[in-house]
Amino acid sequence: MAVDLAETFRLLSDPGRLRLIAALLEADELCVCDLSEVTGLSATACSHNLRLLRGQRLVRYRRQGRNIFYTLDDDHIRVLLAVAREHAEER
Repeated sequence: MAVDLAETFRLLSDPGRLRLIAALLEADELCVCDLSEVTGLSATACSHNLRLLRGQRLVRYRRQGRNIFYTLDDDHIRVLLAVAREHAEER
């Protein structure tokens, strides 16, 4: 369990991945091209980071035709980020 938790925090420590998660917090569901536009990351970088986040079950996807839409996997991620944001703002 410690290894999985450490991997989750390792993935969340990257600013690009945090921007992806923040965008999904705001919009609930976005495709790679929209995530790329919102975060300023290339579509390739978005896809790579989303694959890593999917592997740790932080995001999930659904396919609609040729498009893939991403969303946060569950509310635990929302709570985790809300607590982290609150902690960071205490400074």
